Amino acid sequence: MDPKDTRDTLTEILLGMRLEGVEYGRCVMREPWAVAFPSTREARFHFVAQGSCWMHTQTTDWIHLNPGDAVLLPRGTFHIMASSREVPAVNIDTLSRNVVSENLYLVNGDFASTRSVNARDETAAHILFCGAMRFNLDPLHPLLAMMPNVMRAYDLAKRDPAVLAMLEAMEREVALDRIGACGILARLADVLAASIIRAWVECACSDATGWIAAVRCPQIGRVLAAIHREPEREWSLVELAEVMGASRSSFVEKFSNTVGETPAKYVARVKMFQARHWIAREGMRVAVVARRLGYESEASFSRAFKRIIGHPPSEARVE
Repeated sequence: MDPKDTRDTLTEILLGMRLEGVEYGRCVMREPWAVAFPSTREARFHFVAQGSCWMHTQTTDWIHLNPGDAVLLPRGTFHIMASSREVPAVNIDTLSRNVVSENLYLVNGDFASTRSVNARDETAAHILFCGAMRFNLDPLHPLLAMMPNVMRAYDLAKRDPAVLAMLEAMEREVALDRIGACGILARLADVLAASIIRAWVECACSDATGWIAAVRCPQIGRVLAAIHREPEREWSLVELAEVMGASRSSFVEKFSNTVGETPAKYVARVKMFQARHWIAREGMRVAVVARRLGYESEASFSRAFKRIIGHPPSEARVE
C-alpha cells in the first residue's frame, strides 16, 4: 500500500470533520487527585503536558498516560482521569474554575487546599490540557459511529512536535484574552484533534477493524471520501466500485467486511444524517431536502428518514 494514498484519504476525511463550540481548559492538579468527566454529546480530548496519570471508562480498563500522550473521546464517553486508580473521583464541575472568557477556563485542582498556584507548586503538579467540542457531524453519524470510544495517541508530543507549539499558542490565547481568541482556539483545536486522530491511526495495530481499517485501506478510503464529499449524489454500486477500482462483487464484499455494513446501507445512513443536519442546523424545508437527495416525493423521503433516524423529519427541527 502506498503510504501517500493513506495520507490523502485521511486528510480528506479529517477536512470534513471540523469542530464547533470548543471549550478549552488548562488543569493544574496536585496528588492525590481524580476527576470524573460526565458523559456528554461533545467530544473530549486530553493532552498530558506534565506528570503521568490514569484514565478509565465504563468500557475500558485503566489506561496509563505518560507525559506527551493524548486521548480523544469522539462521543464524549464518561471517563475518569486520576493520579492513582485508588483515589475517589470528584466531578470536574465541582473544582475551582477561573473563567478567563467565554469557553476558556483555568482549573486549580488542588485537592488538599485552596492555595493559589505559584511557580514552586506548578513544578510538582500534573498539568492537563482539556477540551470539549462538537464535530460538525451528528454524534450518531456513520463516520463517527465507526470510531472507538477512546482514541489514544502515544507520545504525541514526540511524534508531532508541532503539537507543543499549538498548545503554547492556545495557552497564550487564554492568557491574553485578545479579540477573536475563541475563533483562533477553535481552529487550533481542529488541528489538535486531527493530530490526535492521525497519530492514533499511525500507532494502531495492523489488524484493527472498523474506522481505522477503512482509513488505512486506500481503496475503501477513497470510497468513503467520495460518499462524504457528495452525500446528496445517487450513488450506484457500479459507480462506487469504479471509485474503488474493482468489480461490483469484490467491492461489495470488501466494503462490507471492512466497514461492517453494505454500501447501500452506509450511503442511505449518510444521506439521512446529512438531511437531519440540513433540517436541524440550516433550517432547510423538508420538501427541499427531499428534492436535493433525489426523492420523487416528500412522503417517500419522510418514510426513509424515519426508518433510519427513528422519527419523522419534522421532529429534527426541535432537536
